[in-house]
Parts: sequence; C-alpha cells; structure tokens
Amino acid sequence: MALWRVHVELEDRPGRLGELATAVGRSGCNILSLHVVGEPADDGSVTDELLVKVPDGIEPASMVATVEQAGIPCTLLVRADATELADTATTALALARMVAADPGSAPQAVATLLRARIVEPGAPARTGHVHTLRVGTSQVHLGRSWPFTATELSRAAALLELAGQLSLTGPPSRMVAQLDPILLLVDGSEVRVRIATPADLPLVAALHARCSPATRSARFLSASARLDPDELDTLVGAPHTMFGRGAQRTVLALTTDGGSAVGMVNVERTRAAAASFAVVVEDAWQDRGLGTALVRRAAEVAAEQGNEELEATTHTQNMQVVKLLRRAGLRPTAEITGGMLHVRAPLSPVVTRVG
Repeated sequence: MALWRVHVELEDRPGRLGELATAVGRSGCNILSLHVVGEPADDGSVTDELLVKVPDGIEPASMVATVEQAGIPCTLLVRADATELADTATTALALARMVAADPGSAPQAVATLLRARIVEPGAPARTGHVHTLRVGTSQVHLGRSWPFTATELSRAAALLELAGQLSLTGPPSRMVAQLDPILLLVDGSEVRVRIATPADLPLVAALHARCSPATRSARFLSASARLDPDELDTLVGAPHTMFGRGAQRTVLALTTDGGSAVGMVNVERTRAAAASFAVVVEDAWQDRGLGTALVRRAAEVAAEQGNEELEATTHTQNMQVVKLLRRAGLRPTAEITGGMLHVRAPLSPVVTRVG
C-alpha cells in the first residue's frame, strides 16, 4: 500500500463528491481524507485535496485516469506520508501550542502546516514552488513540489501573527523541546516521545479509533472502536487513577508537530517487582521500528519503578509481542495458559536508552 496526494477541481453541484468517490473506488483505491485547499474559481469549482490509499499492483496514474474519465480534472499527483493522516485542525492547534511555547519556532511550524520545507537563501534551485513569508524583520522561503494556495497562506499568516504577538510578551520557553525528544525510526521518519498526560485523552481516543480491528484486538483484547471512559482516564493518568497497585504510566509517540498520537505503550505494576506492559502502533506506522522503540521505553519505565520483570498477556496468535521483546534486547519466555499467551522477560539491572 502507498499513500498519494491528489488534487482535483470539483464542481459545486449536488452529487459531484459522490461521483468522485465512486471513480476512486472503481479504480480499486480508497480515499482516506479530503479537504478544501483552494479558493473557488470563477465557475464555482474548488480545489480539493485527497489522500488516497493505492494498493500494491495498482498504478496511481490509472486511478487518475478513471477520475478524469468521470469529468473531474486532476491537477496534482505526488507521494504522501503517513504523518499527513493527522487531523488538520488538531495539527494546527498543536502547532499553535508549539509557537506559544517558543515564538522562534514559527518558521518550522509554518513549514509543517503547509507540508513544505524551509529553503535556505542561496541554496541550489530545486524543481517545485517556492513562496516567501515575512517573519518579523526577516524572510522565510518555503518550498514544495506543488503550488501554494491563498487559503493555505492565510492559515500560515494567522500562525505567524500569533508568533509576532507572543514575541512581544517576553522571552520564549523551550519547554516543548525539553519534554518531547525526537526519535528517529528505521525508515528515516521521526516521532516525538513523551509521557502521556490527561490533556492527551483526545489524542489517545483518536489513535484507538484509527487502528484496524485486528490491531485493537491485539492490544486491548477487543476490536471495539471506542474505549471505555475509565480505561481512557487510566491510560492518560487522570488524577483519580494515579493511586494504588494498578497505577499506570503511558508513553506516547506523536507526529513531530504533536498533532496526532501514532503509538503508545503503558506500564502497570501488577505484583511485587513485576510490571505488565501493552503496546499499540497505528497500522500506517507499523514496520518502522516504532513498536520496538516503545517496548524499550516500557523497559526503562519499569526499571525506574524498581521492577525486575516485564510481562504481558495477549491472544495466543499474537506472537508479535515476543518478537518485540527480543528486538528490544530482552530475553522473553512464553507459555499458554487459560487460552491466553503469557509472556515474561527479566529486566537487566541497568536498562540503557536506545534510539
């Protein structure tokens, strides 16, 4: 499977959006998200951006041809990344939080918002489009492979205005950079890793809902798309759950803009010197080494709490948990009792942070 960004010019008339969805489906592909990125043209049509999942064996160009046969012009076809599946409104709010903590981060925040790169002055020319924005008394040049729209630039201007106002109120804070270290995954993508707080409840709920039924079942022993409110409170460390033997700590992996949780692992002390753990990684982020990195974090948290062993209980067919422990440098043993797989792994006296 691969993700592709597609821009289409869609007429503003009843049923047209349904015709677009039908054409994409007829080609064997699936629309994962859709939003307006351009302003209305003279004929009333608007530019819509789709993120489309294209299965292996299907050429993206054939999907575009099917859409255009339905009379819908396609103006852009470029590869996309799983990070772009994050909710756009949530991403914008997370970037505003980053700018509020450090107004000096505004250029990078705007680049993330527009899915662009910062182009250094004097850098060799690259194909694509470059737009210049004024940040205070300096200029920032942003580049990407498709045109910037007035709608997008107005959003960027609002973020820069926020940074300008905050820069007048006092020195910036580096809190975000200190609390959210960056983790580099094996495919070159990056995530921020930190302990969950009650404010992360919407991110955790959204992560759970986006996971496939199989992924949810492997982690929560249930394929339900919604978590029980009490379980959500426990995962994010709500104040009333922080006492007693079952108190948990959850480590979140977030997109670099902080707008979407893509994985998490929680550690709960279940008996003397032993802690249970459970890990989940959103399907689009699997096979990048994130699960292994989160299990290492779980081992660190458990060791810091004075535990000598890490354990997990899951479905008998979920041998992935054993592989994750081995990749994390532990030596697990497993047995099946009561129709469930029980896995145990001793912790080394000193757990070294990796990644």
